[in-house]
Amino acid sequence: MAKNVLTHNLSEPLNGATTAKIDINTGSGNLTVDKLTSGEPLLASGILQYVENQEPPTRTLNSSKSHATLTVMMGDSGRPWFRLPWAACNGATEWQIHLNPTVSADITARSGGGNVKLNLAGMAVTRVLADSGGGNLNVVLPDHATDLDVTAKTGAGNVTVEIGNGTSGSNIVNAESGAGNVVVSVPGGIAAKIHATGGKAIVDPRFIKIDASTYQSPDYKAAANKVEITVKSGLGNVSVD
Repeated sequence: MAKNVLTHNLSEPLNGATTAKIDINTGSGNLTVDKLTSGEPLLASGILQYVENQEPPTRTLNSSKSHATLTVMMGDSGRPWFRLPWAACNGATEWQIHLNPTVSADITARSGGGNVKLNLAGMAVTRVLADSGGGNLNVVLPDHATDLDVTAKTGAGNVTVEIGNGTSGSNIVNAESGAGNVVVSVPGGIAAKIHATGGKAIVDPRFIKIDASTYQSPDYKAAANKVEITVKSGLGNVSVD
Protein backbone atom coordinates (compact mmCIF):
# COMPACT_ATOMS: atom_id res chain seq x y z
CA MET A 1 0.00 0.00 0.00
CA ALA A 2 1.32 3.43 -0.95
CA LYS A 3 2.20 5.72 1.93
CA ASN A 4 1.04 9.33 2.17
CA VAL A 5 3.63 12.01 1.43
CA LEU A 6 3.94 14.73 4.08
CA THR A 7 5.82 18.06 3.93
CA HIS A 8 8.21 19.80 6.28
CA ASN A 9 9.04 23.51 5.92
CA LEU A 10 12.68 24.57 6.12
CA SER A 11 13.50 28.10 7.27
CA GLU A 12 16.93 28.86 8.73
CA PRO A 13 18.03 32.37 9.83
CA LEU A 14 21.04 34.07 8.27
CA ASN A 15 22.47 35.26 11.62
CA GLY A 16 24.98 37.48 9.81
CA ALA A 17 26.69 34.60 8.01
CA THR A 18 28.88 35.41 5.01
CA THR A 19 30.26 31.87 4.57
CA ALA A 20 28.57 28.52 5.11
CA LYS A 21 29.07 24.78 4.93
CA ILE A 22 25.85 23.16 3.71
CA ASP A 23 25.34 19.39 4.00
CA ILE A 24 22.11 17.92 2.57
CA ASN A 25 21.15 14.24 2.54
CA THR A 26 17.72 13.34 1.14
CA GLY A 27 17.87 9.64 1.94
CA SER A 28 16.66 8.24 -1.39
CA GLY A 29 14.62 11.21 -2.62
CA ASN A 30 15.04 13.78 -5.39
CA LEU A 31 16.73 17.09 -4.58
CA THR A 32 16.66 20.51 -6.21
CA VAL A 33 18.85 23.36 -4.91
CA ASP A 34 18.79 26.92 -6.22
CA LYS A 35 19.07 30.48 -4.94
CA LEU A 36 16.76 32.21 -2.50
CA THR A 37 14.88 35.01 -4.27
CA SER A 38 12.57 36.31 -1.52
CA GLY A 39 15.11 38.77 -0.08
CA GLU A 40 14.41 37.57 3.46
CA PRO A 41 17.35 37.41 5.92
CA LEU A 42 17.53 33.62 5.68
CA LEU A 43 20.40 31.23 5.11
CA ALA A 44 18.07 28.61 3.61
CA SER A 45 14.41 27.90 3.02
CA GLY A 46 12.49 25.14 1.31
CA ILE A 47 9.96 22.34 1.37
CA LEU A 48 11.03 18.82 2.29
CA GLN A 49 8.81 15.81 1.64
CA TYR A 50 8.79 12.65 3.71
CA VAL A 51 6.41 9.71 4.02
CA GLU A 52 4.08 8.77 6.88
CA ASN A 53 5.52 6.51 9.58
CA GLN A 54 8.88 8.17 9.00
CA GLU A 55 10.46 10.80 11.23
CA PRO A 56 10.41 14.33 9.76
CA PRO A 57 13.70 15.59 8.27
CA THR A 58 16.21 16.84 10.82
CA ARG A 59 18.26 20.02 10.56
CA THR A 60 21.07 21.45 12.62
CA LEU A 61 22.36 25.02 12.33
CA ASN A 62 25.51 26.19 14.09
CA SER A 63 26.73 29.77 13.74
CA SER A 64 30.06 31.20 14.80
CA LYS A 65 30.75 34.83 13.97
CA SER A 66 30.28 35.09 10.19
CA HIS A 67 30.32 31.34 9.44
CA ALA A 68 27.38 28.92 9.53
CA THR A 69 27.17 25.15 9.32
CA LEU A 70 23.82 23.73 8.21
CA THR A 71 23.02 20.01 8.07
CA VAL A 72 19.69 18.76 6.69
CA MET A 73 18.97 15.02 6.69
CA MET A 74 16.06 12.69 6.00
CA GLY A 75 14.54 11.32 9.19
CA ASP A 76 15.00 7.77 10.44
CA SER A 77 12.69 4.76 9.96
CA GLY A 78 14.60 2.94 7.24
CA ARG A 79 13.91 3.14 3.55
CA PRO A 80 10.74 5.17 2.94
CA TRP A 81 9.60 3.03 0.03
CA PHE A 82 10.42 -0.06 -1.97
CA ARG A 83 12.16 0.60 -5.27
CA LEU A 84 13.09 -1.96 -7.90
CA PRO A 85 16.67 -1.68 -9.23
CA TRP A 86 15.58 -0.46 -12.67
CA ALA A 87 13.61 2.40 -11.08
CA ALA A 88 16.66 3.78 -9.27
CA CYS A 89 16.80 7.05 -11.24
CA ASN A 90 13.88 8.64 -9.41
CA GLY A 91 13.08 9.14 -5.76
CA ALA A 92 9.88 8.80 -3.77
CA THR A 93 10.10 12.28 -2.28
CA GLU A 94 11.01 15.78 -3.49
CA TRP A 95 13.15 18.29 -1.64
CA GLN A 96 13.38 21.88 -2.87
CA ILE A 97 15.94 24.01 -1.05
CA HIS A 98 16.78 27.65 -1.69
CA LEU A 99 20.10 29.08 -0.45
CA ASN A 100 21.08 32.69 0.20
CA PRO A 101 23.07 33.82 -2.87
CA THR A 102 25.15 36.34 -0.86
CA VAL A 103 26.73 33.61 1.28
CA SER A 104 29.85 31.89 -0.02
CA ALA A 105 28.90 28.23 0.29
CA ASP A 106 30.58 24.84 0.46
CA ILE A 107 27.77 22.50 -0.63
CA THR A 108 27.39 18.75 -0.24
CA ALA A 109 24.21 17.26 -1.75
CA ARG A 110 23.52 13.53 -1.52
CA SER A 111 20.77 11.10 -2.47
CA GLY A 112 20.73 7.34 -2.13
CA GLY A 113 19.14 6.93 -5.57
CA GLY A 114 17.17 10.02 -6.58
CA ASN A 115 17.96 12.80 -9.02
CA VAL A 116 20.01 15.79 -7.86
CA LYS A 117 19.69 19.19 -9.57
CA LEU A 118 21.90 22.05 -8.43
CA ASN A 119 21.18 25.34 -10.19
CA LEU A 120 23.85 27.52 -8.61
CA ALA A 121 23.58 30.38 -11.12
CA GLY A 122 23.80 33.73 -9.36
CA MET A 123 25.25 32.19 -6.20
CA ALA A 124 28.65 32.24 -4.51
CA VAL A 125 30.19 28.78 -4.09
CA THR A 126 33.66 27.44 -3.37
CA ARG A 127 33.14 23.67 -3.31
CA VAL A 128 30.40 21.38 -4.61
CA LEU A 129 29.88 17.66 -4.05
CA ALA A 130 26.81 16.11 -5.70
CA ASP A 131 26.39 12.37 -5.16
CA SER A 132 23.63 9.87 -5.98
CA GLY A 133 23.49 6.13 -5.70
CA GLY A 134 21.80 5.85 -9.10
CA GLY A 135 19.99 9.04 -10.11
CA ASN A 136 20.77 11.71 -12.70
CA LEU A 137 22.90 14.70 -11.72
CA ASN A 138 22.60 18.18 -13.21
CA VAL A 139 24.95 20.87 -11.90
CA VAL A 140 24.92 24.47 -13.19
CA LEU A 141 27.85 26.44 -11.76
CA PRO A 142 27.77 30.22 -11.25
CA ASP A 143 29.38 32.76 -13.56
CA HIS A 144 32.56 34.49 -12.33
CA ALA A 145 33.40 31.77 -9.81
CA THR A 146 37.00 31.40 -8.64
CA ASP A 147 39.05 28.34 -7.66
CA LEU A 148 36.15 25.89 -7.63
CA ASP A 149 36.40 22.28 -6.49
CA VAL A 150 33.49 20.31 -7.99
CA THR A 151 32.62 16.61 -7.88
CA ALA A 152 29.46 15.10 -9.43
CA LYS A 153 29.20 11.33 -9.09
CA THR A 154 26.41 8.79 -9.58
CA GLY A 155 26.22 5.03 -9.63
CA ALA A 156 24.14 4.71 -12.79
CA GLY A 157 22.47 7.90 -14.07
CA ASN A 158 23.57 10.63 -16.47
CA VAL A 159 25.76 13.54 -15.32
CA THR A 160 25.76 17.07 -16.71
CA VAL A 161 28.00 19.88 -15.42
CA GLU A 162 27.92 23.40 -16.85
CA ILE A 163 30.88 25.63 -15.98
CA GLY A 164 29.95 29.31 -15.71
CA ASN A 165 31.20 32.15 -17.88
CA GLY A 166 34.09 34.18 -16.51
CA THR A 167 35.32 31.39 -14.23
CA SER A 168 38.78 32.37 -13.00
CA GLY A 169 41.76 30.94 -11.17
CA SER A 170 42.55 27.22 -10.99
CA ASN A 171 39.47 25.01 -10.92
CA ILE A 172 38.84 21.27 -10.65
CA VAL A 173 35.79 19.41 -12.00
CA ASN A 174 35.31 15.66 -11.58
CA ALA A 175 32.22 14.13 -13.23
CA GLU A 176 31.62 10.38 -13.07
CA SER A 177 28.92 7.78 -13.67
CA GLY A 178 28.99 4.05 -13.25
CA ALA A 179 26.84 3.49 -16.36
CA GLY A 180 25.35 6.73 -17.73
CA ASN A 181 26.57 9.44 -20.08
CA VAL A 182 28.71 12.27 -18.72
CA VAL A 183 28.80 15.77 -20.24
CA VAL A 184 30.82 18.81 -19.13
CA SER A 185 30.36 22.19 -20.84
CA VAL A 186 33.28 24.66 -20.84
CA PRO A 187 32.69 28.27 -21.94
CA GLY A 188 35.14 30.04 -24.22
CA GLY A 189 38.04 31.90 -22.65
CA ILE A 190 38.82 29.20 -20.10
CA ALA A 191 41.75 26.87 -20.72
CA ALA A 192 41.22 23.22 -19.86
CA LYS A 193 43.02 19.94 -19.36
CA ILE A 194 40.70 16.97 -19.81
CA HIS A 195 41.04 13.35 -18.70
CA ALA A 196 38.32 11.35 -20.49
CA THR A 197 37.56 7.65 -20.11
CA GLY A 198 34.35 5.83 -21.03
CA GLY A 199 32.52 4.01 -23.80
CA LYS A 200 33.26 6.83 -26.27
CA ALA A 201 35.05 10.14 -25.71
CA ILE A 202 33.69 13.17 -27.58
CA VAL A 203 35.85 16.25 -27.00
CA ASP A 204 35.60 19.66 -28.67
CA PRO A 205 38.39 20.02 -31.29
CA ARG A 206 39.73 23.18 -29.61
CA PHE A 207 41.31 20.80 -27.10
CA ILE A 208 44.35 18.98 -28.46
CA LYS A 209 44.75 15.27 -27.79
CA ILE A 210 48.08 14.70 -26.07
CA ASP A 211 47.74 11.01 -25.18
CA ALA A 212 45.17 8.19 -25.30
CA SER A 213 42.80 9.79 -22.78
CA THR A 214 44.06 13.36 -22.23
CA TYR A 215 43.19 16.57 -24.09
CA GLN A 216 44.47 20.08 -23.43
CA SER A 217 44.15 23.69 -24.49
CA PRO A 218 47.29 24.92 -26.30
CA ASP A 219 47.73 27.65 -23.67
CA TYR A 220 46.82 25.55 -20.63
CA LYS A 221 50.15 25.70 -18.79
CA ALA A 222 50.48 29.47 -19.01
CA ALA A 223 46.79 30.33 -18.64
CA ALA A 224 45.72 32.34 -15.59
CA ASN A 225 42.20 30.94 -15.74
CA LYS A 226 41.97 27.19 -16.18
CA VAL A 227 40.07 24.07 -15.23
CA GLU A 228 41.23 20.48 -14.91
CA ILE A 229 38.38 18.15 -15.85
CA THR A 230 38.00 14.43 -15.29
CA VAL A 231 35.06 12.78 -17.08
CA LYS A 232 34.54 9.08 -16.52
CA SER A 233 31.87 6.45 -17.16
CA GLY A 234 31.89 2.72 -16.77
CA LEU A 235 29.54 2.09 -19.71
CA GLY A 236 28.32 5.42 -21.14
CA ASN A 237 29.87 8.06 -23.36
CA VAL A 238 31.81 11.04 -22.01
CA SER A 239 31.97 14.43 -23.68
CA VAL A 240 33.37 17.92 -23.17
CA ASP A 241 31.94 20.73 -25.28
